[in-house]
Amino acid sequence: MSGLSRYLIRGKALPIKQTVETHPDPSETSKSSGFLKTYEPYCMVTYARPSIVFTHGKGSYLYDLENRKYLDFTAGIAVSAIGHADEEYAELLRDQGLKTIHTSNLYYNEWTGPLSKLLVERTTGSLDGGMRGAARVFVGNSGSEANEGALKFARKYAKKRYGFDTEKVEYVSFHRSFHGRTFGSLSATPTEKYQKPFGPMVPGFKYATFNDIESVNALVTEKTCAVIVEPIQGEGGVYPATYEFLASLRAKCDEVDALLIFDEIQSGLSRTGRIWGHEAITPSDSVDPSSSIVQPDMITIAKALGGGFPIGAIMVTEKVAQAITVGDHGTTFGGNPLASRLAHYVVDKITAPDFLDAIKKKSELFRAGLSQIQEKYPSVVTEIRGTGLMWGIEVKTDPTPIVDAARHRGLLVITAGTNTLRIVPPLVIKEEEILDGLAILDSSIASVHA
Repeated sequence: MSGLSRYLIRGKALPIKQTVETHPDPSETSKSSGFLKTYEPYCMVTYARPSIVFTHGKGSYLYDLENRKYLDFTAGIAVSAIGHADEEYAELLRDQGLKTIHTSNLYYNEWTGPLSKLLVERTTGSLDGGMRGAARVFVGNSGSEANEGALKFARKYAKKRYGFDTEKVEYVSFHRSFHGRTFGSLSATPTEKYQKPFGPMVPGFKYATFNDIESVNALVTEKTCAVIVEPIQGEGGVYPATYEFLASLRAKCDEVDALLIFDEIQSGLSRTGRIWGHEAITPSDSVDPSSSIVQPDMITIAKALGGGFPIGAIMVTEKVAQAITVGDHGTTFGGNPLASRLAHYVVDKITAPDFLDAIKKKSELFRAGLSQIQEKYPSVVTEIRGTGLMWGIEVKTDPTPIVDAARHRGLLVITAGTNTLRIVPPLVIKEEEILDGLAILDSSIASVHA
């Protein structure tokens, strides 16, 4: 770790540099505006986006049509774990593209099996103690599909165990959660703005309060086939579960024979400095926290898995796998050799012990810098939440003006929940880039709340 980082982590002040607006949104006569006027009329409008058009990137930076450089604290919403334009990744993409991209799941290919084996072995071999029962993997295309599949697997497990006419078909998920936009995953996402335009939802879902054990006990019954939860809620505002809460979920699921699904689509694959986010949630009084890690029956995976190429997966215990038979689930594109080969490279790289150790060090740099920002702006920043390279900065007012001010200074940050700035940079981000980004963030808050 650099001398500057040690200086910071010892509690002394972060050397903040005042920054100015150097990246205003493109003018009406710019290349970007011309591009958007030509092509946007042909595109469905489902996102509110600034009028910048990105063309390429490198490492932790992105460049727009005007060739302006932006420090990326978003990683495509926690996707670009290995950064932009990783050269070995690009070579693998080219090499596999010249061999075969797709064969369908009617046949085996060379890479789905090795990817599944790597995920299971890195998980069961983790010294941090996550999902000791990981046994098999289903590979799909996205996070929503992974959650959709996990919900199906839970019902099939219950039907095989109790009969196809069983009433054990209900689910419990949590307020502030986000599990996807397909009908099943959307039904598990109890946020009005997502659900209301598309109701009615799939029946059978009940919604408890995150980190509230009593609300869970009231809703998890003999009719519950699964509980799905994010160990760290991402879209909802970067809220980590407590150890006691996850432990109570495990106990309640065991009591009624329901499956426990951890949605690790955003918090998983080294984002927290551990392979899985639930490994970061430990009892405070344990001599060996890894021996107490709450164990799920399924983990859903996506985002970082492909390093930017679409892929998702469900990792399950053997008891869940034994409930699924030929024809129960499928995917045309899932597990294709190109996506699986790229994911194998990403997983192998970001779950290496040295890589994880580096994230833990970067985490302390963020923790110290963000704490200093909170101390500097107590009337603006109310709470800092997170670990590893997954941080939420709660502010008292709409965070959008800060997002805009940061972008105008060359820093990309996003929001989460209703009033939270979210930082999820590439896992390969460098210490000096973290310091640069914190300086821009500090200056951006000052410019909005002067």
